[in-house]
Amino acid sequence: MEHPIIAPNGNSKHGLYIRTPNFILSSHYPLKHSSFMSTPEPTVNTAQLPLNGAKKLTQALFGEGFTNGGESHCAKASHGYTTPVFEGKKAQRASVEIDVASKGFIPHNLIAGEVDWFYFNLGIDDSYFQKESSEIISDHIIALFGAKIVAYTKRDPTKFIIDLERIDDQGKGGTFIHTSAPGLTSAEGPGASCEKRIDELFLDKSTPTNAYRLETFRSAGSISATASQQLRCYFVTKCNFPKNPSILAGKTDIRSVSDSYFLEKATGAVLDIYQQILWKVESKLGPVIEVHDGEASREKWLVIGYKMGSTSRFFSALSNLYHFYSLYSSRKYVEQFSNGVTIISLYLNPLPNTNAPPIENSIFQVMKEASLLFCLPDNPYFLPKISGSHAVQEATYAYCGWIFAQHFCNRLGPAYLQLKNVLNEDDPIHAEVLSDIKRRFREETFTPESIAQVIHAHPDLISLLYVNFAMTHYPPSDDASKLMPTLSYQRLHTVQPLDDAQLYEKIRRTAPNKHVLQVLGSFLVFNKHVLKTNFYQPTKVALSFRLAPEFLPEVEYPKKPYGMFIVIGNEFRGFHIRFRDVARGGIRIVLSRNKDNYSVNQRMLVDENYGLAATQSLKNKDIPEGGAKGTILPSLGASPRRCFEKYVDAMIDLLIPGVKEPVVDLYGIPELLFFGPDEGTADLMDWAAIHARSRGAETWWKSFTTGKSAETLGGIPHDVYGMTSLSIRQFVLGLYKQLGLRERDITKVQTGGPDGDLGSNEILLSSDKTVAVIDGSGVLSDPVGIDREELVRLAKLRVPVSHFNTAKLSKNGYLVKLEDQDFKLPSGEVVPDGTDFRNTAHLRFKADLFVPCGGRPEAVNISNMAALVDSEGKPHFKYIVEGANLFITQQARLYLEKRKVVLFKDSSANKGGVTSSSLEVLAGLALSTQEYLDLMVFKDGKPSEFYQNYVKDVQTKITENAADEFQCIWREHSRSQGTKSRTLISDELSLTLNNLQADLESSALFDDLPSRKGVIGRAIPKTLVDQVGLETLLQRLPEPYQRALFSSWVASHFIYKCGVKGSTVDFFHFARDLANL
Repeated sequence: MEHPIIAPNGNSKHGLYIRTPNFILSSHYPLKHSSFMSTPEPTVNTAQLPLNGAKKLTQALFGEGFTNGGESHCAKASHGYTTPVFEGKKAQRASVEIDVASKGFIPHNLIAGEVDWFYFNLGIDDSYFQKESSEIISDHIIALFGAKIVAYTKRDPTKFIIDLERIDDQGKGGTFIHTSAPGLTSAEGPGASCEKRIDELFLDKSTPTNAYRLETFRSAGSISATASQQLRCYFVTKCNFPKNPSILAGKTDIRSVSDSYFLEKATGAVLDIYQQILWKVESKLGPVIEVHDGEASREKWLVIGYKMGSTSRFFSALSNLYHFYSLYSSRKYVEQFSNGVTIISLYLNPLPNTNAPPIENSIFQVMKEASLLFCLPDNPYFLPKISGSHAVQEATYAYCGWIFAQHFCNRLGPAYLQLKNVLNEDDPIHAEVLSDIKRRFREETFTPESIAQVIHAHPDLISLLYVNFAMTHYPPSDDASKLMPTLSYQRLHTVQPLDDAQLYEKIRRTAPNKHVLQVLGSFLVFNKHVLKTNFYQPTKVALSFRLAPEFLPEVEYPKKPYGMFIVIGNEFRGFHIRFRDVARGGIRIVLSRNKDNYSVNQRMLVDENYGLAATQSLKNKDIPEGGAKGTILPSLGASPRRCFEKYVDAMIDLLIPGVKEPVVDLYGIPELLFFGPDEGTADLMDWAAIHARSRGAETWWKSFTTGKSAETLGGIPHDVYGMTSLSIRQFVLGLYKQLGLRERDITKVQTGGPDGDLGSNEILLSSDKTVAVIDGSGVLSDPVGIDREELVRLAKLRVPVSHFNTAKLSKNGYLVKLEDQDFKLPSGEVVPDGTDFRNTAHLRFKADLFVPCGGRPEAVNISNMAALVDSEGKPHFKYIVEGANLFITQQARLYLEKRKVVLFKDSSANKGGVTSSSLEVLAGLALSTQEYLDLMVFKDGKPSEFYQNYVKDVQTKITENAADEFQCIWREHSRSQGTKSRTLISDELSLTLNNLQADLESSALFDDLPSRKGVIGRAIPKTLVDQVGLETLLQRLPEPYQRALFSSWVASHFIYKCGVKGSTVDFFHFARDLANL
């Protein structure tokens, strides 16, 4: 038989930890029995102690009043839960006493007293005795007796530390018992990590099909007469859910999704409360937080419900929160439900003899700050209640400032600006040098670690900065605080607030160097530019801030955005940048392969967001919406979908502010944002629209996202109707017409295969001689022209070129797949690796026309652009129509145009998609909800006549706009006699259009009602005008949108007609006729 080993711990602060065969006290994971016998540690056999010594030990530790007998004091049925009574407890106790005696570690005459003390004096819940076997309980008793011996040898009862733990190796749960001082978060010892590990091992991993519930109790009294510690017991068990959940009038019946043991213990009162919370959680994204009176006179029962998996490490973080307000929990429960809902119950009491605020006030503060913890449960700036620690609100502010400083500390400075002014960015070599220097600055200056060190080193300044922030954004009092100010409001007024100048001066005097000054100064910049925030809103899922972008340094961001949002969650960060009031752009999820890749993505996130939004502005030149873009950077291992959902919900908090509670809105103007699909979000647009409607956005949920499902939400899919390809085709056909070319004689190379949107539609719409197609599966080539019938077959099936029937290739044709190794081409060349061959294939072919319809951004750049020109200086392609976004860099475009390539850049050629999305937005804004459901949503899988006609109108608009822009660029190039590249003309055209549109939006021309009606009547597709009526449309469309629609139509039609050099006289004549359109 193995015996427990009693081993002194080397750290005198922690007292003694004990190992037993089935439980571990010094380690948190069960070990094999053999590991105990081989541990070279000193042992003490208590059986060898003199009898009187053992008695003295017991009396010294537990006082003269300790008795060897006792009675079971089972608690009555308590509020919410019934306390189980273990009927077999008496028989089990007798069995345990025999088992303890048989192991020989405790003197015989002390055994009964030790067993009774364990059973009846420690206040351990009957759940424990019902769950554990006699053998395991006897091991616990022996282990605790050993701990008492060591505490006695140290002459200090406070060193009596209990840390018992058993995790079931079959995954059924675990038991954790340790000493715990009420109302304190342990910084060391067994209590320091127990709850965090329960979160990590069980609660955070719970799913609707594999979940764990938790109940934890604090002993009613201390463990002895001389030691103040109490016991905290945690019981984790695997849930046993019913097989078939039932629905009551469209709502889930809690009994049909509950664990069987929970139903045994829960009273009718708790079931009723949980039922209501469960229904509320099902209907929203964020947490539901309620407080009820507990059973004791001042006890408060805090109940929090949320969607399973929507936060992490939340249970353990809550302990830090209520400890901060000198509260302690008598018992806590975490219940899981098979419909994906988690409910936490905390029974909180005030610590006696403290100067803490009364629980009647602090409980509302705990409620408010629990929502912040839900967003950031693992906040490194919220520490246990020690000197220099921050309250949750201050700590959350510190975390947000930490994120802001990482992205917006000016990391380039005047030295970079001087260099930038000396170098020529149009020179590819100079541009590459500037790019490298910019990247090095970002990598080597303000790292997350160095910023965190500054924050930790200056808690007093962070507190002052928080007060500066809160004095502006703290909302008006709510109902809960009418009797007296909230605790957070009281805290604000215990510190003398400083104005911006005073605060900066204090930071300047305190900061030991420029690095610290710049980091702390960035917090002040953050404060000055926040226009509104959901920081003080209850039940949020992430923190969002609307920023005025004036703080962006011009050297890095030469074009000032109109608006900026930053969204911060526990597992992600995100941004949204737009360049006009009414703007639309895709939301991109930036995924990271590993830690290093995440660091790169994090450093470049704002730059990428800014660049994508600026590029979108160039493309959105002739539609009402300006350019915008959103980016989301999930942490490694985070769920991208969950990050997107939290990002969207937090943004909606600021688009419809004040729904939950009043918000301080310094912007003061309603905002319209329209989201579109991008990398990683194409299948999430439906959810975002539906969620916006559930949040109360009844007037704009239909237009909130584009790229929605056609059948269920009335979206207009670009691929099905070839929207982007239509604009690309207009540029290709314009080329043929201007140069007198016959399409069937033209040889063409295409990236993006028959499985993609652009690639498939380019194949279906064209009749040229395609000599190469490069896609994600490989490279297909035939110098005499790829069999068009076979290509069309693949395009209709939407499958890649790897499915091409190679029997239809000529003798010099070939198909190299990604997985091919040492593939021999008809020329005799050997391809070592199919993937490497595919990645550079666009540089090896020659043809009349190159149409990139897919591929990675910057596939043609300054480092490889020379490969597109042969040794005689002749380019591989005569004409390039850039269908794929950012496929060719600006420097490479200019390089190719200098070599006589006729090139049309992406922002001109592929704008058909954004035009279609813009008109999808318009339909959502113009139609009432019922009209939208009747006219845009399919019935029995078929579109309405209105929908079909509207789609035709959209296609006509795309074709007209693309043809008009092509002609304008062609005329401008001819007018300059070829001295100005088409790339620069396209950019100038976009800039001129955007500037003119901005001027028109604020001009009096819109106020001329006949002109407004004439323009809007032409700008809106005829099908929509006929259905709704112009007068009704003018009533329904928001004024900012009307202004944008009016100005975009006027600006684009004037520029397309008169050119970028159109005079004021030309505009006078143009505007005079607007009323007669």
